[in-house]
Amino acid sequence: MTSTPQRGFGAAWVALALALAVHVADEAVNDFLAIYNPSVIALRERIRFFPMPTFTFEVWISVLIAAVLILLALSPLAFRGKKGVRWTAYAFAALMFLNGVGHIAGSLYMRDWMPGVYSSPILMAASVWLWIRLKRVSRGVG
Repeated sequence: MTSTPQRGFGAAWVALALALAVHVADEAVNDFLAIYNPSVIALRERIRFFPMPTFTFEVWISVLIAAVLILLALSPLAFRGKKGVRWTAYAFAALMFLNGVGHIAGSLYMRDWMPGVYSSPILMAASVWLWIRLKRVSRGVG
């Protein structure tokens, strides 16, 4: 079986989508919204037009499950190296890497483990892998 740039890109795409699923489970089990919602409310008091919403658990988990399912549904396009998915992958990899960094930085700042920090290294590693594979598929290199 020969390795193609698209196959490696598709595998990295699926890995990051699954890493996101693990991260969402980590956040859900460790009560992420108990930290997130009060933080957003406090920031809104300081910054009038702070754009982040607050969530109920049901809405939050539903949106994230839907996002993971959509990302997985796009995986056949990633395995074919389609240009639209490649453009999406740049944002997906960057956002998930920053998400992981945010959880780790927040834990260091708060001097306590933040919800989602346990899975953040997995999220960051999968983001880097997707970014590397994205660069290779864009150049046509295996």
